[in-house]
Amino acid sequence: MLKRVSDAKSKRLATFASTMLCLAACTQPEESVPDFTGNWVRNSLEFETPASGPGPLTNLDRRPDGRPGPAKVGDYANAILRPAAAERVKALGDMARTGVVFSDPENQCMAWQVPNILRHFQVAILQQQDQVTLLYLQNHQVRRVRMNEPHPTPIVPSSFGVSVGRYEGDTLVIDTVGIKAGPLSMVDWYGTPFSDALHVVERYRLIDYDTAKAAVEAHEKLNRIPSDQFFVDPDYRGKGLQIEFTVDDPEIFTMPWTGVVTYRRAGSAWVEDVCAENLRESVGPDRKVPTADVPDF
Repeated sequence: MLKRVSDAKSKRLATFASTMLCLAACTQPEESVPDFTGNWVRNSLEFETPASGPGPLTNLDRRPDGRPGPAKVGDYANAILRPAAAERVKALGDMARTGVVFSDPENQCMAWQVPNILRHFQVAILQQQDQVTLLYLQNHQVRRVRMNEPHPTPIVPSSFGVSVGRYEGDTLVIDTVGIKAGPLSMVDWYGTPFSDALHVVERYRLIDYDTAKAAVEAHEKLNRIPSDQFFVDPDYRGKGLQIEFTVDDPEIFTMPWTGVVTYRRAGSAWVEDVCAENLRESVGPDRKVPTADVPDF
């Protein structure tokens, strides 16, 4: 009996010591933590390209003025793609050129996995000491990031994977693994696939008003949606939000690649968006949302 008590006490002390070491190494003073809270918007569904190095796929379908056309035709010749992935992107692009809208997580009311979800127009960020919550307007999807913890072992794959975060100075770093691959798995809206080996690291930082405005305007000049669906707060002159993310999946990509998204403070309302309430869009395939054959009660 005494030995069991002693062993239990030793385990508690070891756990306490490990926790204190993690807190000392992984956290920073609360007053120095950057404040990302708020509602952020952009008016493009394309990733921005990084300043240097390999970047995301772009749309080969272009209008006369240079803006993307209506078809989602990914650049299947991009050197980041392994042959099988390039073949899939090309096949879907060929379908899109004929006017066929292929099934994807958006039109099938499924989760947009990382990094695909980063393309979305509007995100709200909530910060707590032990968790950062990311709310996306598209079908009200939610990601929860546990702060200052290692990835669990073993990892059970799930739609959003397992995300852990830490602060590095003025940057929030989110490391995500365990994203479950499936028939409609894609990292972008061109159908670029991913495998269970997908590893995504996001780096969130605040940038000054002029830099954010210039980045957004330069990108949206050629990649804006047809109408300004989401509005920037015209009176806000504070900082913008920029996310740089790196994607690594050796089964799909020949090398890690980087993408960027830049947000400004939202002036548009947070509206209701329930995908499954509209089972037939004006374009695209019918939605096959999950159904229950028997009642839950």
